[in-house]
Amino acid sequence: MARGSPAWWRSRSLAARLLLPVAALFGALVAVRRKRYRRDPGRVERLSVPVIVVGNIAVGGSGKTPVVDWLVRQLRVAGWTPGVVSRGYGGQIDGVALVPADGDPAVFGDEPVLLARLTGCPVAVGADRPAAARALLAAHPACNVLVSDDGLQHYRLARDVELAVVDERALGNRWLLPAGPLREAVSRLREVDAVIAHGPLSANVKGALGDTPVFPMRLEGDALVSLHDARERCLLDAFRGRRVHAIAGIGRPERLFEQLRAMGLDVVPHPFPDHHPFTAADLAFAPGEPKILTSKDAVKCSAFAPANTWEFPVRAQIPAGAAEHILEKLSHGRPTA
Repeated sequence: MARGSPAWWRSRSLAARLLLPVAALFGALVAVRRKRYRRDPGRVERLSVPVIVVGNIAVGGSGKTPVVDWLVRQLRVAGWTPGVVSRGYGGQIDGVALVPADGDPAVFGDEPVLLARLTGCPVAVGADRPAAARALLAAHPACNVLVSDDGLQHYRLARDVELAVVDERALGNRWLLPAGPLREAVSRLREVDAVIAHGPLSANVKGALGDTPVFPMRLEGDALVSLHDARERCLLDAFRGRRVHAIAGIGRPERLFEQLRAMGLDVVPHPFPDHHPFTAADLAFAPGEPKILTSKDAVKCSAFAPANTWEFPVRAQIPAGAAEHILEKLSHGRPTA
């Protein structure tokens, strides 16, 4: 579970059980809300271009941003011109806005700025996803497909394909909020078009998926990029056996720490809450010693990072069959809501 998440989300403890009545009420409200959107098509806005939603059913990170980056690349290879819409969590946008690649993460949110830099495609943010999508299409009429980042529960935006990114450890005790970390029940995964599994899934979870296709994902990277000069790069092997400080404000900081240790680095972990608003004081320790950050955190720290601070960029590796399945659904699949 993410650092800062309630301890009772990790197991079905007494504290979690005491919250089950509230979780049951939450689940009922979620079900009623979704049923209303399904029964009343007028409440759902369908755009002039197809929409692919990339989301999850749990609070916290599961690896959606690398999946969106991967998906945009696959769409381009197939001849599509994609754009991305996002909530802009952690930003300060009132209404909707287009995100420049050099945008301020404190204004637009860390993930949208990172996606704008990674993908080079138009990105729009806003709590009102349909409004953000309309603004993007108005500014970039060449876009003929939209990817909605973390919009699985935003039912007002009609979607043609749903992808759920699942990290089983993020599912915790598999109970709904607030007794557990789930926004929707695990059974919701039976209804998506595909599950992208970030890490192994237990037989229990696989059984809950029904016939939903599952494609494994791993994050790969072998180089570091200086936060002071993006032209300065070095292979991670150069730090093998050396003491480094790994800093992560993501949903599962342990993923970064484990990955670096597996590559032979002597890691001193520094976990922070997801979307942490980093300041210079957060990095003001161990002068001169190497510090390694995720790309999501690096976009927030480049202006004040001390010397010898590095970004560790990674890319999602997903079997080709996943792209084929998504493109087939995009062209011939059923709309979902």
